[in-house]
Amino acid sequence: MPRKRELTRWLSVVLLSVTVLLSGCGRTDPMKEVDTPTTGKIKVGIDESYRLLMDAQIYAFESLYTYAKLDTFYSNEVDILNGFLKDSFPVIITNRKLTASEENFLKGQQIIPKTTRIAYDAVALIVNRENPDSNLYFETIRDIFTGKITNWNQIDPKSKLGDIKVLFDSYKSSNPRYFKEKFKLDKLPDNCFAQNGNNDVINSVERNKNAIGIVSVNWISDREDSVSNNFLKKITVVGVSNEGNNFPSATFYQPYQAYIAQGDYPFTREVYCINRQYYTGLGYGLSAFIAGEKGQLILLHSGLVPATMPVRIVQIKH
Repeated sequence: MPRKRELTRWLSVVLLSVTVLLSGCGRTDPMKEVDTPTTGKIKVGIDESYRLLMDAQIYAFESLYTYAKLDTFYSNEVDILNGFLKDSFPVIITNRKLTASEENFLKGQQIIPKTTRIAYDAVALIVNRENPDSNLYFETIRDIFTGKITNWNQIDPKSKLGDIKVLFDSYKSSNPRYFKEKFKLDKLPDNCFAQNGNNDVINSVERNKNAIGIVSVNWISDREDSVSNNFLKKITVVGVSNEGNNFPSATFYQPYQAYIAQGDYPFTREVYCINRQYYTGLGYGLSAFIAGEKGQLILLHSGLVPATMPVRIVQIKH
C-alpha cells in the first residue's frame, strides 16, 4: 500500500512537470499563443489590383508589430470573395462591398463582417506609346464597350491602326465587372480578351498598337516605385473627358490623385478592407492600421486617394 501511494505521488510529479514544460514551450512564440490586433498569424486575401499598395502596407505593419505575420494571397476578385465566404482567409482587400446574398450567407453562420473603406481608386485605360489617340471622350469609351466602335478609324478617320483589342487582367477580376456595371452591360463585346494579370496587360499593350489595356491605377500611380515607374515608360495613360462633354474644347483627365479626389476622372471606385473575425484580432488590427494615419500616408504615397484623411490639392497657375 505505501508503495502504491509512492508510485501515485511520482506519477503526479511527472504529469505536473510535463504540463509546466508544455506551457513554457507555448510561450516561446507569441504568434502561436494569441491572436490580438498586433500579434498572431492570419491569411489575407487581396485583389491583385492592389498588389503594389498592399506589399507596402504589410511590410510597414509587420515591421511595426514584429509578432504579427500576414500570409498574403493575391488573386482575382471572384476567387478572393469565394475564399472569404469559405473562411479560407478572414480578411480581404477588394473594391466592392459584399452583396446582400453574401452578407445573408455569413449571417447564417452568425458572422457579421466589418467593412472599412480605406481608399478611392481609379480604373486606368492605357494604350501603346505610338497610338496618337491618347485622349478619348467618355462616350467613345462607352461605345467601345457596347460594341458600336470596333476600329480605330471610327474614332479618327485618319488613323492607320486596325481593330481595337480591349485587354483585361482576368475575366474574373474586378476590372471587367466594373465596366459591365458602369455601362449596364450583360456581357462584354467579342474584342475583349483576358490576360494573365495586370503585368501582362501592360506588357501586351506595349507590344500591340491596336490595344487598349484596363488596369488598376495602383499599377502605374506611384512614380517613385520601380515597378510602377518602369510600366509608365512602356505605355501611355489615356485621358478621359467628363460624361456629356464631346466638344473639341473638352478637358481630358488622367487618373491622377487630384482628379480622382475631385471627381473629375469618371472611372473611380472605392477600396475596402472586409474582416469576418468575430473578435478583436489581427484582422481588426490590420484594417485599423490601413485606415489610420500611417496606412493612409502609404496610400497617399502610392497614388491612391486616402479615405480617412484630407488630401491637399495645390493648383499651380502658369
